[in-house]
Amino acid sequence: MSNVDADNSSGLDRGTDALGDAFYPLFQLLFDEDGEFVDDLDTKLKQARMPDTVELYLSRALAVGVLVGLSLWLFGMLVGYGLFALGLLSANSLSLGIPVSSEATADMLRSLAKPAAIIISGVVFGTIGFGLGFGTLVAIPYSTASARKREINMLLSDAISFMYALSVGGLNQLEILEAMAMAEDTYGEVSREFQSIVQETEYFGVDYRNAIREQAITTPSDELSQFLTDMLSIVNSGGDMQGFLNDKKDKHLRTAKQQQEQTLETMELFGEMYMTLSLFPLLLIIILVIMSMLGEAQQSLLYATVYGLIPLTGVGFLVLVSTVKQDELGDGYLRPADSSDRLEGEQREGLIHMGLIESYVGEFSLFSRIKDREGTFKTKELLRQPHLFFKQHPLFTLTLTVPAALVLLAFGVLGGTAPTTWEGMIANPVWGTFIWMYVPIYLIAIPLTFFHEWNVHSRNAITGKLSDNLRKLSSANDTGQTLLESVKTVSDTSSGKLADEFDIMYAKVHYGMSLREALIEFNNKYHIPRLARTVKLITKAQEASSQITEVLSTAAQASENQDDIMRERISRTRMQVAIILMTYVTLLAVMAILKTQFLDVMAGLTSQASGSGGAATGGPNFGGAIDPDLLSLLFFHGVTIQAVLSGFISGYIRNANLLAGVKFVVILQTLALAVWTVVG
Repeated sequence: MSNVDADNSSGLDRGTDALGDAFYPLFQLLFDEDGEFVDDLDTKLKQARMPDTVELYLSRALAVGVLVGLSLWLFGMLVGYGLFALGLLSANSLSLGIPVSSEATADMLRSLAKPAAIIISGVVFGTIGFGLGFGTLVAIPYSTASARKREINMLLSDAISFMYALSVGGLNQLEILEAMAMAEDTYGEVSREFQSIVQETEYFGVDYRNAIREQAITTPSDELSQFLTDMLSIVNSGGDMQGFLNDKKDKHLRTAKQQQEQTLETMELFGEMYMTLSLFPLLLIIILVIMSMLGEAQQSLLYATVYGLIPLTGVGFLVLVSTVKQDELGDGYLRPADSSDRLEGEQREGLIHMGLIESYVGEFSLFSRIKDREGTFKTKELLRQPHLFFKQHPLFTLTLTVPAALVLLAFGVLGGTAPTTWEGMIANPVWGTFIWMYVPIYLIAIPLTFFHEWNVHSRNAITGKLSDNLRKLSSANDTGQTLLESVKTVSDTSSGKLADEFDIMYAKVHYGMSLREALIEFNNKYHIPRLARTVKLITKAQEASSQITEVLSTAAQASENQDDIMRERISRTRMQVAIILMTYVTLLAVMAILKTQFLDVMAGLTSQASGSGGAATGGPNFGGAIDPDLLSLLFFHGVTIQAVLSGFISGYIRNANLLAGVKFVVILQTLALAVWTVVG
């Protein structure tokens, strides 16, 4: 299978290279190879770590642009011709107001109107197609380089702390560079930048000073570029590398806090923007209802507002927040290149993979029987304690709740309790919406919320006392205890989940496992990115010595910095979440008042007027175009959709995780259901 994939990918590469070669003359015609645009794109290709030359890449982009443009040009011509063929447009309906001197000239212009319109339609569509094809390919290096820059800047402070810890552990400059290059599982794009330095040194014979200088020029991050430039000056002058890394560590820890402050200020601005944006559909609905009463509005605009504008506003704001909100980078797993078979087996272990035993299946029949027994044991454990599995994997609850929701809906339709027509929904707006929207959401969201929050709580129990326990480890290690003895001391003198995990680590080492593997197993059990960086630092330092007091102090300082950032984020985002929730409550209250105090009253007045013959007197027919049941349904759907969007936005602002918003969705939907049960 892999050979087939390789052949397919190589064939695709050959095809794109052929396109690039074919359009290279067009590239030479349109672009200056020494021009600013070509030079800037070449830089972005290097920063994005894309192997193409700028000439080939631009030639390929031109090829894609021309092909897409030709396709849309033909489509545009067909659209233009179809508009005339179907009678939607005619030559007489097109006019530029050109003054003519005779009727013959006018007839000639009318005869040219149809082909001109078709050609212009093709040109417009073709231009758009070329812009989409060419612009998309050109934008990819810029987007990739920007994403790499963001990740490097976010991880740089922790990476420098890691390098400082290695220098304290006695590693020289080259060993520090090599260790950073091998830490890709923890430091991601920062590690890849150092991989380039090491590869230049090892495989191309470049002096590592020149390699550092070159990487400082090509890296997409200005902060890393400045760090490498400063490091190069220390290397060239033979200065104190440990003192330099210590100063840089403190500087970048402060920088991380400042960046967090800027992000939170931007989020406050977004919170104020959301208050205005979310109320805009409400104002539009009120205007449309008033116009409907006067017979001047169409119901299609109300449908577009409720089912189009409200979701688009919420989704657009969520996308806007995601461009600023800093989520946690990495998956939190440590994957050392020199790990043992046991560790590799546990890393791959899952629902289908049986772990360590998979490595031995096929050698003897005994191992196959062990694998079968392991599968049976896992199945029994899963059926006996499914809640523990769902705690570790909350999204797997969807495999049960989604089919259950579909089955319940099917029973409702077959049993006649769920309305199956739009008229039935209008006649019973609360019940119909409850069956079709609320019941499935409750069935899916409540278990997902429970297990997700349980998972978050268990992970927070580890990170909550991480800084304190690292300080205790440092103090115990400073008294002369080895790292293993310090782990035992902390487990005996502390309480909580982390202390229990330390006790388990000590027991594993006591029964033959290395401390390094015990630490990695502990980390991979919870796979928290922040914890992974701490464990990576400790495991690398303890390879050189068990007396790593300063390393543990550095890890504690980095963890305390993360605690400070987390506390500040929680404090500041609490206000943003409150603004979003209060905005939703305001919208819900206004919609309920509009329903009870305006629509119902106007509908009552209309019925009284029609019963007393008021319409025959020639007075204004207010409310004649109002269907209270339809508007009640639309209002209810509007506040329900807004509840879902507001909930997800609140959770994402709070924790940079959409799953964190599911609990807000449940709360806000319950509030909307309770209100509309009374007023609807």
